Amino acid sequence: MADISKRLEKAEKYLQKGKVESALEEYLSVLDQDPGNDTARQTAADLFLQVNRGNEAAALLSELFDRQVAAGDNARAMVTYKKLARIVPPALGQTLRFAQVSERSGSRREALEAYEAALQGFLQEKRENEALSALRRIATLEATEENLKRLADLAAKVNDHATSAEAYLKIGQVEEQNGHIGFPWFERAYQQDPSNAEIAFRYGKGLLDKGDVEKAVHALEPAGKARNASPESKEAYALALVAAHRPIEAYPILWKLYESAPAKLDEMGALLGELLQGQHHQQALELAHKLDAQQQRLGHRREFITFLRDITRTHPPDAEFLEYLIGLFNSANREHDYCDALIQLFQLRYATGDFLRAADALDRAAEVDPYMEGLGRKLEYLRGKIDANHFRAIANRLHIAETETREFSDIVEEKPAEGDTEPTILEDLMLQAEIFLQYSMRSKAVERLERIQKLFPREEERNEKLRQLYLNAGITPEYADNGPAPQAVPGSTSVQAATTAPAHSGEDAVDNFARVTEITRNIYRQSNVKGVLFAAVNDVGRHWKASRCIAGLCSPGKPPSAALEYCAPGVKQSDVMSIVRLIAAMQHLALQRGSVAIENVAATPELASIQQHIKSLELKSVLACPLCDGDEHVGILILEQTDKIRQWRSTDVVVLKTIAEQMILAVNNAKLRSLMKTLAVTDEKSGLLKRSSYIDVMMAEVKRSLQQSAPMTLMLLNFGKASVLAREAGDAAVEGMMQGLGQNVCATIRQTDTAIRYDRTSIALILGDTKDTNAFFVVDKLRKLFASVKVPGTENQIAMTVGIAGAVIQKEYDPVDIVTEAINRVEHALDVAHAQGPNSAHAMAPISESAAVA
Repeated sequence: MADISKRLEKAEKYLQKGKVESALEEYLSVLDQDPGNDTARQTAADLFLQVNRGNEAAALLSELFDRQVAAGDNARAMVTYKKLARIVPPALGQTLRFAQVSERSGSRREALEAYEAALQGFLQEKRENEALSALRRIATLEATEENLKRLADLAAKVNDHATSAEAYLKIGQVEEQNGHIGFPWFERAYQQDPSNAEIAFRYGKGLLDKGDVEKAVHALEPAGKARNASPESKEAYALALVAAHRPIEAYPILWKLYESAPAKLDEMGALLGELLQGQHHQQALELAHKLDAQQQRLGHRREFITFLRDITRTHPPDAEFLEYLIGLFNSANREHDYCDALIQLFQLRYATGDFLRAADALDRAAEVDPYMEGLGRKLEYLRGKIDANHFRAIANRLHIAETETREFSDIVEEKPAEGDTEPTILEDLMLQAEIFLQYSMRSKAVERLERIQKLFPREEERNEKLRQLYLNAGITPEYADNGPAPQAVPGSTSVQAATTAPAHSGEDAVDNFARVTEITRNIYRQSNVKGVLFAAVNDVGRHWKASRCIAGLCSPGKPPSAALEYCAPGVKQSDVMSIVRLIAAMQHLALQRGSVAIENVAATPELASIQQHIKSLELKSVLACPLCDGDEHVGILILEQTDKIRQWRSTDVVVLKTIAEQMILAVNNAKLRSLMKTLAVTDEKSGLLKRSSYIDVMMAEVKRSLQQSAPMTLMLLNFGKASVLAREAGDAAVEGMMQGLGQNVCATIRQTDTAIRYDRTSIALILGDTKDTNAFFVVDKLRKLFASVKVPGTENQIAMTVGIAGAVIQKEYDPVDIVTEAINRVEHALDVAHAQGPNSAHAMAPISESAAVA
């Protein structure tokens, strides 16, 4: 150490005398003896710079920087790096470490610049893994879409799928926060890392919103079934199962979630409806009992009974469920609903041949309301099928005269003549089949119709009602012989039986008009043109069990402006050029022929010009139907079969043409709704349409509802008296509150709904495809949304008073009258709600649904 001190003194003396070179030799000797002497290293580097020996100075500064970083001396390390950078470009590793030091020191701008320099250097040297580490820090410090996109792409390139997926996820989240659609980014994230629960949840939710149910179930299943799955993931998976018509699997998941959050009754309603629709009556009844007990504990049994009534109106239950409903309606003194349920029970009991219990149901209905329309006719159905005394007792309830009752008794006790037997049996079977179709019990209806075929061959040629029944059930009667069949005699053993319904007349038959109605209803639910095409190709493709289904919008001779494709599982997607050429060729044929059904594409001379594309698509058979808006061809709908040559039936063409017509109506409706919202003036801060658009939007929505025979509901949300709020908090505070409420409302409602700034403290909601009873679910949802909103300047929760009015959608009424009546009624409903107290909601029904609109 003494020797080092002497050398340092000697070096200082040399410097005093201006002998820099000699001083440098002494400092270098000190470093040889004591490599850890950073003071000597710093001084030597400065002297090298003084004598223009930059390379030697850079070497010393480089060593000094590394030592300072290792020692955690961030401040000196940053100064040293900047000196080094002025002499020579630092090594990439040093640049990366400088960026890290700058980040720790809080110098964000310098850190970003250094990370960017290191990134570019690593990329030039093909050191992609090190570049990825720099890019991670850039994206952390400045999470812009561009930086996240660079990170995702580079991570995918080096097979770091987890990092790539997380980056795409963040982009999607940012897009949604900015009010845009994040689904395309969630889809990319899912492609990179499908095991990420958060990514799978968001991607699956997006698929569910788009109507791609099967893919949504597949995406949500891992996250939904995981042991540590979040309630949101479980809920999304269960709702996807419900949408996929798999309610049995969704039942246990949704019930556990409901037990912890009983407010989600609408989700249980969807589950209950699917259980009833899928004929899972035992599970539906069990769920109804559990919901009943839960709602009774919460004090909401009255609302629950209404909720249950609405569900069973659209999803007919079985006899046991009806018995349970009858008990509920009876306990709540709802005589009208009680009688309606008893009549439904009568129909089901009668259809199954349980005439005694059918009579009991009719008797109970007559006891409450003997003047109910149609009871006498229903009693006639039971003539000869129940005890005469029981028949007379019911007849007496219906106030039938004693003499007339005796005549009924005589008729019952008489044996029917042989000639009268046939029409009685036929009408009985037809009635039973009609009832089963009404309650969605198609298999039983088909059984009755097959008996009619056997006992009364070719009767449909003379009986229009029977012919319509065959059509509704999706059955085409076929017989073994082609000539006219002799009239069958019931009970005869020599009657030649008709063949049973063809194999294609199943639940998924193309000519099953119930399914076709479901497809068109789904198409009409879509809020934009792309959604209409997407729903159409997926539903039609699956319904026909086709390999592919394509819908394209285009004028003849021009490329399509929009085209969407459905591919069955295992079928590859078509390339764009092949789709364009196929659409052009099929539309050209459709202009000449109308609908085009080709069993063997390869042998069709009209398609010879696109054989190259046909081979690449592996097409065997094609069915195409033009999309026409009046007389104008605006597109085409194409079904493709790639696995076999398919014979297209006449019913295929008829049904596809029906769906194509509905597609164009749905497309025009979507365009009209989009145009209306575009033309309407929107307040930028709240997102609400201005009051000037109120009547126009109402008119457009009413016309759409009339065209589709769909319900529509108008709501007024009032958040307090404007003058009182302004006096207490000031106009600016009230306006700020309403802007925030408007933003929340616009973010919550469906795309098919419209929110309008009605006045200073009120918002109008126009809910398409919604009944007034279902509007209360919207009210509950909004109340939860606004639970944390306070009255400006106070700690009091904001009060939301709601008026509700369902529009009277009757085609014989003028749209202007419907709009006027609904607007007047919703304002009256809001007044009634105000009278009931703060946070009340009141639905004002029309005076009479059958009355003329005022």
